[in-house]
Amino acid sequence: MAYRIRGLDPRLFNHLFQLDDTALARRGIVRRRVTAFGTSPCRVSLQDAQPGEEVLLLAFAHLTEEASPYRASGPIFVRRAAAEAYDAVDTVPPILPARLISLRAYDAAGMIVDAGVVPGVEIESHIYRFLARPDIAHVDAHFAARGCFACRIERS
Repeated sequence: MAYRIRGLDPRLFNHLFQLDDTALARRGIVRRRVTAFGTSPCRVSLQDAQPGEEVLLLAFAHLTEEASPYRASGPIFVRRAAAEAYDAVDTVPPILPARLISLRAYDAAGMIVDAGVVPGVEIESHIYRFLARPDIAHVDAHFAARGCFACRIERS
């Protein structure tokens, strides 16, 4: 069974880069210049931002099923340079292998039915195991250390 991972649509964020820092602050968004590699994983390109790159740090609602007690939002980074969303089948994006990943498997109603914490280099076998179950609709990956949403994984 194939899986598909997509980054977030850059059109959701492009207009935010045009705002000044005061307008961003009113929305709870912070503009930053990356100072070290591996500190700002972009949720559009699913790549780590390079030192010197401009990123926005903002809250993003990633699980929005109204009836689910697991509704969730959390901080994400978005690179100004991220022009296209990552979109690949049976390929783990660059931001996952080097990190400890929390996988949360949800049913169609947005209820967690299984979960686990795995080294990123082992993620693929867990994706296949979760998506082989008919009661699992999708899997959300989070960075285990900070709990931030990384990406959604679905059947292809």
